[in-house]
Order: sequence, then structure tokens, then C-alpha cells
Amino acid sequence: MSMEAFDHLLVSLYPDFSFQDTSMRRFISPEQRLIVTLRFLATGNTFASLHFEFLLGISTISGIVCKVIWQHLREAVMPTPKAEDWLRIAEGFYQFPNCIGALDGKHIRVKKPPHSGSRDFNYKQYFSVVLMALADSNYKFVIVDIGAYGSTSDSRIFSASRMGERLQTNQLALPEPSRLPGSAGPLAPFVVVADEGFALSRHMMRPFPRRDLDDRNRIFNYRLTRARRYVECAFGILSSKWRVFMSSIQMNPDNATLVIQACVLLHNFTRSDNASTDADLGLNMTTPVSLDLSRPGQHGTAGLAVREIYDEYFCSPVRGHCCGSWMPSVKDADFSYNLV
Repeated sequence: MSMEAFDHLLVSLYPDFSFQDTSMRRFISPEQRLIVTLRFLATGNTFASLHFEFLLGISTISGIVCKVIWQHLREAVMPTPKAEDWLRIAEGFYQFPNCIGALDGKHIRVKKPPHSGSRDFNYKQYFSVVLMALADSNYKFVIVDIGAYGSTSDSRIFSASRMGERLQTNQLALPEPSRLPGSAGPLAPFVVVADEGFALSRHMMRPFPRRDLDDRNRIFNYRLTRARRYVECAFGILSSKWRVFMSSIQMNPDNATLVIQACVLLHNFTRSDNASTDADLGLNMTTPVSLDLSRPGQHGTAGLAVREIYDEYFCSPVRGHCCGSWMPSVKDADFSYNLV
């Protein structure tokens, strides 16, 4: 983070980081509060270690960290997307036209919550909460769902989340379906790409099963994998920059969720090309209106029809001109897909 970015971040958080002196002690300056917070997130040091670095009490440090970042930065660096935002995101996915993001879940290691049993114990054999995220081609998070139990599958988390409900019920202000570039075929809806852990639907594309693949299916899987790698890379960048994720977060799930929220927003903040302008840090604290959404129904048939449109498009002659000049061989497509 540059000095200019730090200054702009400090200005946006200044109101909630400012306190008054008392007869007992002087208040901790907003600059020091922000430095302590960033130091904790960037290194993952314990509160006891930060106590010796900054000469602050352990209980004081625990009260400083991460509590106001989500409230002040969410609308500035991760606003609710509109139709024009989805179109801009889709322009970055040249490998997969009409793609509005790559979806996946990441297990964040936490200490075992008391009296939780195996609720947070995941298939990787540790306790975790799940960060479910939709990422764009700039490795920025567009929509996130944080705090699901580690034992829950990605598909179930997505279906139960507000993000999944709004996608399946067409409440995300998606653009109208359009023809794929260079194609005279049917209109294709805008879709999210994901792995085999998610259910196929009209707006959710997943790979073909790996058994009995023909040439067209392999090329489709290859294209989808190239688009899906953005969310995997975004998770990698997040973990390498904010090293609090490199070890177990020694907090209860509620406070761990605050840490994850702060890191997600700071990740977007540091990746934003416009983070250095005052206008981009204008505080818009409008809360999205709660929607009474019905549970999504079965979308498998519609999803199969949409996947068939992309499957045919990627194997057509125009595909090589519109989605990249290199046409992979069947062997290359199968090899690249199996590596992921």
C-alpha cells in the first residue's frame, strides 16, 4: 500500500478512529489505530506480539482491530453491481463471453468454537468458516458471502446465500441476454462460471463430467477453467498479501468474520486503479433493501440448454477469432483442465 493510499484510507476511517483525551490517559491517534490494524492483518501477529511492538494493551489492541472497515468501505470499494457494471466485468472475460464472474469458496482456518462439535470441521480436516466470493478478471471481489460453517458444501452455501437466491431469481440486475461475439446463434444469458461443486443452472456454468468427454466437451471445460482461474488467483493474492490467513485465526467466529470482511475490502482497495482519488472514497452508506426472495427451483434443464449454446460456440470457426487467436487441441484442452 502506497503512502497516498494509506492517507486516503485514513481520511475515510478518521471519524470512527478519533476519540477524546480523558483525565486518565491520552487517546490513541487514528494513524496509530490504522497502523495497528494493517499490521495485524498483513502479518497475522498475535495481540501479545503487537503489544510489545506498539506498547499498547492487549485488550486495547483487540478493540481496535477491523471493527469499522466494513461499515465505511463496503459501498466505496465493493458496491452492489448494476447492469453497466456487469457489462464492464464481462468485457474482461475474453475466454468466456457473457461471463460476469468466477465463483468459488475458500475455507478460512479458525480455532474451534466452543460447544460447536463438528459443525465447523471441514473435509480438509480442520475448523473453518467459508468465504464464498464472486471475482472479476482484475482479481477483485464483486460479491462475497462470509461466515458459513466449514462442514457445509459450496453448493449448499451458495444456494442458501442471498447472492445465490438473487442470482437464481433474476434479482441481480443482470443485462439482457445477447448473442455471443461473432455468432448468429441464439441469445445467450450472462453467466457465472464455477467448478463441479456447484449446480448447473441458467446463470451458472459448470464443467462437463470428466468421464466420456468428447472433443467439444473438453474444449468447453478448457475455456471454463481458464475463466474460473481468476477467483482462484484472487484467493491466492488475498492470502499472500494479508497473512493473517496463513495460520488459524485465534478469534471466535463473529470476530473472525470481521477480520475476513476487512481483508476482502482492503484487497479490493489496494487493487483498485482509482483508489488514489478522493471521489472513490466518498462514503455512501446506503444499505441495500432486504428482499423477500422465494427459494430457487430446479434450473437443470435451462442450464443444460445454455451450456449447449456455449459448447457449440467454442467449437465453431468464429470462436478462434472472438475468444482468442489460439485454438487449443483436444489434448491441450484435456491436459489443462485436469491440472486445475
